[in-house]
Amino acid sequence: MINLWNACTGECLKTLQGHTNYIRSVAFSPDSQILASSGGLDQTIKLWDVRTGNCLNLQGHTAWILSVAFSPQGEVLVSGSHDGTVKLWDTKTGECLKTLRSERPYEGMNITGVTGLTEATIATLNALGAVEYYPPQTLSVALTPVSGAV
Repeated sequence: MINLWNACTGECLKTLQGHTNYIRSVAFSPDSQILASSGGLDQTIKLWDVRTGNCLNLQGHTAWILSVAFSPQGEVLVSGSHDGTVKLWDTKTGECLKTLRSERPYEGMNITGVTGLTEATIATLNALGAVEYYPPQTLSVALTPVSGAV
């Protein structure tokens, strides 16, 4: 939920509801007519008309959305996500104009069990696409009958 406040009077002017989780980032368009909000875990961006409260939903990220920002003219919104992408959005239509992703030269390289790597090196390799596979753990549970149960 986002509350829009009059900073001079302290009056709540409007409440915007729509994200299903906490809100990670907000940004006003240069003309202050649109508010962009990223829902973090819900992987959505919402463009709110500040006057009416109407909302345009933008979807396309596959992980947390960390930040949003408008271009100087307000025609493009930029979003950055934990999925490793930066997306450029048309603020009028909601269309994703471009997806930028850094080069990942180690995409899919299995580094499970490799020795001699520091935690920092492993984190860097993961960011560049390397993966680690760990076998599923087995959980043993002993069940005790409840007295009087059939």
